[in-house]
Amino acid sequence: MKLYSQKDVDKKALKGARIAVLGYGSQGRAHALNLSDSGFDVVVGVRKGGLGWKKAKKEGLAVAEPIDAVANADLVAMLVPDMAQKSVYESVEKSLKKGATLLFAHGFNVHFKQIKPRKDLDVSLIAPKGPGDLVRRQYQQGRGVPCLIAVAQDATGKAHAKALAYAHGIGGTRGGVLDTTFAEETETDLFGEQAVLCGGATELVVKGFETLVEAGYQPEVAYYECMHELKLIVDLLHEGGLTKMHEFISETAKYGDLTRGPRVVTDRTKKEMRKILKEVQTGKFARQWIEENASGRKGYDKLLKQDTNRQIEKVGAELRARMPWLNDRRA
Repeated sequence: MKLYSQKDVDKKALKGARIAVLGYGSQGRAHALNLSDSGFDVVVGVRKGGLGWKKAKKEGLAVAEPIDAVANADLVAMLVPDMAQKSVYESVEKSLKKGATLLFAHGFNVHFKQIKPRKDLDVSLIAPKGPGDLVRRQYQQGRGVPCLIAVAQDATGKAHAKALAYAHGIGGTRGGVLDTTFAEETETDLFGEQAVLCGGATELVVKGFETLVEAGYQPEVAYYECMHELKLIVDLLHEGGLTKMHEFISETAKYGDLTRGPRVVTDRTKKEMRKILKEVQTGKFARQWIEENASGRKGYDKLLKQDTNRQIEKVGAELRARMPWLNDRRA
């Protein structure tokens, strides 16, 4: 394992560099503002007159159409949504300087060969292990979200040094920057989202809520127990792993955890996780997602509507309305 910190950064690697950040969504906004605050020359590449254009300009950043933003850039950060990256790259490819760096925050398009960068470009990855809002807030607090670093193409011999300097600019070296590959970052990220962080966790919450409601308990009590309190446990896990969680929950909760948890998440669940991982590794998931987008996202839209129309969402919205501080992003 190689974990880089601030002392490992070559401050000259991006000295005087112009950085074009394409996209002004969650990660794009955080990266652009952090880099600007770190003293870099930053331009945001977005559609003229769009929400991103107006927001970036209002927040004091230089803006330009993507093709103009990349023209004189030494490093181009591709931070538009995954499914838009291929068309954006194709539209700006001829305008990229020879020897420039093409940097990603997720390896999807390079790993699954949706984007095949020019041979003269450095192609690197800086993937913060957290959403853009957290990347920005942690930076402002003098902290930093850990990042992964990888190089897919080293045309100049300086790709790694430049990527690490970029990670430093967004605050990543404060939390640590870990060496990986485009394949490892992409496959673990997709698996984690599907089996644990998003798909696995939310389905566990919903099924627990439904079990209590179907047994006759109040939906509000079920919501508090299965959704609201989850944050308390996640915070303990985040701060100190299983050890800290066990330290701060009751003996009764611990006994229930140790004896009933394995009955909920069983070997059968793990077997299904292995299938999900295989689908990621073979590109099956990527092909399905690409085809879903190409066909108009009808299946995706239907599933999303079903998911957000669940009873737990309606009950939760009513209860959260009584706790307006939950919307305080500074918390």
